[in-house]
Amino acid sequence: MTVPIVLAGARGHGRWHLDNIRRLQANGLVHLAGICELTPLSQEEIPDGLGTPEQSADFGALLDTTGARIAVICTPIPTHTDLALRAAERGVHLLLEKPPAPSYAEYRRMADGVARAGVVCQIGFQSLGSHAVPAIRRLVAEGAIGEILGVGGAGAWAREEAYYRRAPWAGRRRLNGVDVVDGVLTNPLAHAVATGLALLGTTRAEDVTGIETELLRANDIESDDTSCVRVSTARGPVTVAATLCAEEPGDPYVLVHGSTGRITFWYKQDRVLLQRAGHGPEESEHGRTDLLENLVEHLESGADLLVAPDETGAFMKVVEAIRTAPDPAPLPETAWHLLPAERRRVVPGIDSLVAASADTLALYSELGASWALPKEVST
Repeated sequence: MTVPIVLAGARGHGRWHLDNIRRLQANGLVHLAGICELTPLSQEEIPDGLGTPEQSADFGALLDTTGARIAVICTPIPTHTDLALRAAERGVHLLLEKPPAPSYAEYRRMADGVARAGVVCQIGFQSLGSHAVPAIRRLVAEGAIGEILGVGGAGAWAREEAYYRRAPWAGRRRLNGVDVVDGVLTNPLAHAVATGLALLGTTRAEDVTGIETELLRANDIESDDTSCVRVSTARGPVTVAATLCAEEPGDPYVLVHGSTGRITFWYKQDRVLLQRAGHGPEESEHGRTDLLENLVEHLESGADLLVAPDETGAFMKVVEAIRTAPDPAPLPETAWHLLPAERRRVVPGIDSLVAASADTLALYSELGASWALPKEVST
């Protein structure tokens, strides 16, 4: 029997979830029973093959009338916790989009409430479904690159100025007195942070011993678009540098440094490059388990859940450090320029700085960026 699903938030990134649910529905695993949106989707907005699911702006009522067994929540970040708990109190299991919450307190309220309700929650870090993650961790455990020195992440992406006008909460640290924390490291390139922590095996809150942040912005926004963070753990540092103002946008990657080699993981491609002393470079491509499919298999046959809430505790410590840091500093106007044709702001030299950070585990200020501020330290 197929699993009934309600999707909350079907526009924007929610369209990806619609297509994924259609794929799983065609395979006989699930069926889309309902869509929760403030404005109902037109039939043209619903992919072929999904029929005419029930629609309502009342999430709780929709869960009740559809008999949903799973809710996929892809709504604005500040709504995650309340919607997750509304589903949990009805015994509905969850796929909760990342970041799971805008603060550590909200994350704990969500995770503790879900645990009390006895429902299963999967956090939507799709990169952690990559089969490359356990493969890299095996290489590390086998000593393929010697003693682990740390992990670096690099994300050089581009977003038009219109990106920050797509929703009232876009590019905001808070809205109407409520935390949002929609920064480059907490939302668009959150996967780089979470994946770096996962490769080092330091995903839980208690694994974090300190956090340093450097938060900046070229765009006229409240939050950060060009930032770096270094997370201290007992197993070494995880440093991630990211920007949405790249000169030449490229695929983000995570780099595991060892005493005798290194492993590069392009997590959107599931592609791995192993470089080590005494061997030629070895490249491999890996499969990926879809997180909604994994959740269904966990409920139906007991398959291991890939991204339980507690496995995102270290990431949420990073979110909290960014939330409580001083507001991001505007880059001087001499440090960026507008590309008129693309209507986006570019920071010259940022691509090489992001790569250098991943290579050296250093922050922007330590790499000599003229505009970098002294780092903010959180413990």
